[in-house]
Amino acid sequence: MITAIVLIKTSVDRIPEIAETIAALDSVSEVYSVTGTYDLVAMVRVARHDDLADVIPGRISKIPGVEGTDTHVAFRTYSQHDLEAAFAIGLDA
Repeated sequence: MITAIVLIKTSVDRIPEIAETIAALDSVSEVYSVTGTYDLVAMVRVARHDDLADVIPGRISKIPGVEGTDTHVAFRTYSQHDLEAAFAIGLDA
């Protein structure tokens, strides 16, 4: 699974509608409304690198009101949930 973090600039007056449209796309697992330079952050998860082109420039960037994207591909994923599961292997609850 390939994870991309997509930073998105949008028309400020349409942030909620754009966020909902992006969140409804296949391969988008979460969309966050954030402060700072960008308006939204989307988490995109795909099976192949080629699929990123279909999702990000192919669909996200074409949504009316999306003004630009900046994509970061994750090398490795670390999460508290994964760490807890790994340490719980073999332990009875």
